[in-house]
Amino acid sequence: MKINLYDRVILKDGRKASIVEILEEGVAYIADVDLPGQDWDTVEIKYEDIERLE
Repeated sequence: MKINLYDRVILKDGRKASIVEILEEGVAYIADVDLPGQDWDTVEIKYEDIERLE
């Protein structure tokens, strides 16, 4: 699966996130992970953390 900048993804733990930076294609990304309410947390995720595109 190809992940592009600003794609919405669902992580394997069920959280939803937006890709905001591609560190290395198919390896690592910076994502804004949705939190309750209108908050988010910006974290580094690995390709294997992503279940599918939203």
